[in-house]
Amino acid sequence: MRAVLDAVWWPLRMAYRGLAWVANSPRALIGSYFALLLVAGVLYALFEDKTVGEAVWWAVVTASTVGYGDTYPLTAPGRVVAGTLISVMVLLVIPLITAHFASKLIVDHDAFQHEEQEEIKAHLRRIRELTEALAARADGGDDPTPGDRAGEPARGDGAARGADLA
Repeated sequence: MRAVLDAVWWPLRMAYRGLAWVANSPRALIGSYFALLLVAGVLYALFEDKTVGEAVWWAVVTASTVGYGDTYPLTAPGRVVAGTLISVMVLLVIPLITAHFASKLIVDHDAFQHEEQEEIKAHLRRIRELTEALAARADGGDDPTPGDRAGEPARGDGAARGADLA
């Protein structure tokens, strides 16, 4: 059973990875668009007995959803090519192009850079160390802050008490 699931799952996973690669690469997306037009045009030319120039023009018009209606498929294979071309354009190519441009417009200029994130992490580590040291002192640890011993007056202000931790 596991082998059957792997045999079914593997092609789906590879198709998803390929789609993700195309979606994240503008060159691959544009290249795929032109390849789709060319393949659909050549198939249309074969099935509908048209010249390649006429068929590629049909593919461009159909893919752009203009669809003048001057040329349309008459054979069943030609209609399958047309339906596939329209579906792929409407469900994949146009949304991917739109999403790519939208992601370029939505940029968080306030996001931290890697160096800033590392600096913040270092500061947080130091704060954690200081907090743990203070907690240990409050619990009667080895090194009490001056003025915390019984009967001993506190020296200076509160800022001076924590100065030895910094």
